[in-house]
Amino acid sequence: MLLALTVLLGGISLYLNRDWFARDNIQIMHRSRPARGAFRRPRSDNPLIDPISFWFDRKLSLTSLKIVPVADIETNKYPQPIWYVVSDSNSVPIKEFTYGMHIQGMRPAVKGIAPDPLEPGVKYRMFVQAGKQKAEHDFVPEPRTD
Repeated sequence: MLLALTVLLGGISLYLNRDWFARDNIQIMHRSRPARGAFRRPRSDNPLIDPISFWFDRKLSLTSLKIVPVADIETNKYPQPIWYVVSDSNSVPIKEFTYGMHIQGMRPAVKGIAPDPLEPGVKYRMFVQAGKQKAEHDFVPEPRTD
């Protein structure tokens, strides 16, 4: 009887503290700043905005990356992404990237489609998947500050 009570209490304890075993959430940050020196802007970038860099709290092997205008999400059942890349097998773990750049190990979800330019003042949502982990991040490109 004592053994059964111990197992029951141990099970309840594990259930109540299950987030000890959960992986941390993916944290995404972004920054918009003027291009410098040898920085190559992706060909699809809009000259009206500064390049936007994104970074994670740790290196991730991405399986999918999609950026969609928030207005499209609110009005369409199936919004069209302006940038959508996927990994067929193993992508190289990355911690940061710039909008529109080639990410090693990933390819456009639709062959031959380049990322659309971002527009200043428009709110976008990034959807990231790394294995079973998923995260979202909203951002608004700022006008060029040259």
